Amino acid sequence: MAKTVLTVDDSASIRQMVSFTLKSAGYEVVEAVDGMDGLDKAKSKAFNLVLTDQNMPRMDGLSLIKSLRAMPNYRTVPILMLTTESSDAMKSQGRAAGATGWLVKPFDPQKLIEVVKKVIG
Repeated sequence: MAKTVLTVDDSASIRQMVSFTLKSAGYEVVEAVDGMDGLDKAKSKAFNLVLTDQNMPRMDGLSLIKSLRAMPNYRTVPILMLTTESSDAMKSQGRAAGATGWLVKPFDPQKLIEVVKKVIG
């Protein structure tokens, strides 16, 4: 069965690129438009990986990660940040919140697939 990835980003073009890239590598993808939407989707379905942006309306990436990590079934699920933020301060906040890894936009599709394969196989 295909591994399922939740991609959370307020940019439709980024969501489409991520979806297209991951689907072409054989993953199933569910899209969410912001952190709140992502959290709702995560509550209704189990995902093998969550890929989230940082800067979004209603709920940002760090808040989403903290909320997911507070749920028993998301304590160990890999969560990757895919964001334009690349400062060390933001990365350490990400790690503190429970992010597994960090990818900077614009992303290289091949690298995205490599990182996803590394964390969920």
